[in-house]
Amino acid sequence: YRQSNAHRVRLKPDNFFAPMTAQLIRRATEDDAALLAELGARTFADSFSNQNTPDDMAAYLAQSFGPELQRAELADPQHTFLILEDDGVAIGYAHLRAGEPPACVSGPKPVELSRLYVSSAFQGSGVGARLMEACLTEARQAGYQTMWLGVWKQNVRAQAFYQRWNFSVVGEHIFQLGADQQMDWLMERLL
Repeated sequence: YRQSNAHRVRLKPDNFFAPMTAQLIRRATEDDAALLAELGARTFADSFSNQNTPDDMAAYLAQSFGPELQRAELADPQHTFLILEDDGVAIGYAHLRAGEPPACVSGPKPVELSRLYVSSAFQGSGVGARLMEACLTEARQAGYQTMWLGVWKQNVRAQAFYQRWNFSVVGEHIFQLGADQQMDWLMERLL
């Protein structure tokens, strides 16, 4: 997935035209394990640290983000990671995971959008939309017909984003963050 905006320009306040940065979405490889661990932990912490205790955050980050864990997921054909880079710097990524969905996910041939994380400096800039489009394309090309995800009930901004992409609530489940049991909405859409 290549998307270059190098041919576009934007108007600066002093009427100076400058080229926009080049962005690229690529499939992650096992060599990206450390990058995904760092980017995942950083973006998760940036988004949710102020709403959770330091102990719960530390426990979740240690359990969920580490080079060895990401390396194992990257080696597993059930997992697909897409990285969005801005001038060669990773600013977001998405994680698709095949496997058995929860009972409330009823669409045919489902795949989970396990993570769609964007660096805080790029939130609201269209990076999430570019990653979502790449995920939908990737899932369709792999033969999936349904995409599902879990989103924290308190994360209203993410819920609105997914609703704009035609996801709808089909159930709920518990998301364990350290010692805190949080409730997620489960959402799905047809591809």
